Amino acid sequence: MRSLSTGWVEVPFSARFHFARSGRNPDGMPVERLRMVQRWAALTMSSRTPAGGSGGERPLVHRTFAHRPVMVEEVVDLLAATPPGTVLDATVGGGGHARALLAAAPHLGVVGLDRDADAVAAARAALEEYGPRARVEQARFDDLAGVLAGLGVAALSGALFDLGVSSPQLDRPERGFSYRAEGPLDMRMDRRQPVSASDVVNGWAEADLARLFAEHGEPRFARRVARAVVAGRPLRTTSEFAAVVRDAIPAAARRTGGHPARRVFQAVRIAVNEELAVLPTALDDALDLLSPGGRCVVLSYHSGEDRIVKDRFRHAATGGCTCPPGLPCVCGATPTVRLLTRRARRPSPAEVAANRRSESARLRSVERLPAEPPDASGSPAARRRP
Repeated sequence: MRSLSTGWVEVPFSARFHFARSGRNPDGMPVERLRMVQRWAALTMSSRTPAGGSGGERPLVHRTFAHRPVMVEEVVDLLAATPPGTVLDATVGGGGHARALLAAAPHLGVVGLDRDADAVAAARAALEEYGPRARVEQARFDDLAGVLAGLGVAALSGALFDLGVSSPQLDRPERGFSYRAEGPLDMRMDRRQPVSASDVVNGWAEADLARLFAEHGEPRFARRVARAVVAGRPLRTTSEFAAVVRDAIPAAARRTGGHPARRVFQAVRIAVNEELAVLPTALDDALDLLSPGGRCVVLSYHSGEDRIVKDRFRHAATGGCTCPPGLPCVCGATPTVRLLTRRARRPSPAEVAANRRSESARLRSVERLPAEPPDASGSPAARRRP
């Protein structure tokens, strides 16, 4: 998920950063890095051109995939502090985070991945001026190890996962992601894959649909919605599907909580793209590739994603230790990362006000530890559980 877009890239920073404001940056970003970020933002603004513009100006990204990245200041601050090398942007989208990082951190290069061909084209256009410092490939992020090996990247200085669906995907009815617009039941991030939302909605058994809806945010009425979907088949468009979901939920329950189809659409999208199934492997692979001092940053947008991120980060931070908390580890577990924050960071109120789609964002980050020398017995030194 990235943010609301209008066809041209907006300044990709949260609204709390104002160039005219003096004084210390509340996030503590070093002054020199702030200056570099300011120069990048100024370049972004000067490079924009309205529709029908003339002269040498050019849009920064492919018109069909323009977006404003979420929590970009926080992401740049975390990743620009890493050692020289390559940062993996595992969900590059239109290239907003990658572009900001390349401008702010000359010691870093970026490899961007995305399964969406439109995103790949947009990111390549947005990052073109950085030449060999930026490479973009179409791939699902659980293939990251193979892609990086093919590019000759043996270790990473950083990794970024900006999970969920991008605004250009939501805002284009023909992609079928949105319950607010008429479109085909598609929802495929990679349109080369055979399974679409139509296959899930029209092909899954009622019990499987009920389980899917319950697991992803609609537990109270999951069975009712699944029963109505099966009774209403075949459903061919997003509008038909949204209407069936809405009518299956009692009127009293529809008065609060936003559109009643929102969570059901999210559940189908997750199933179509196997988003949660591939995430643990991708995170583990990225952490394994980090150099000492390298960092992994993840932006998640719903509780299922955040639980997986929290679990994989905690496992790496404890080495999978099973010893009682507060006592020395005797099971031989070796932590490989340290948590940079105990709790997820949230976007500022100003950013949420400027970009409502950032409201659900949760940012978690870890840093790779140096290899721990063994003790006299040849085993890693015992350490006390955090």
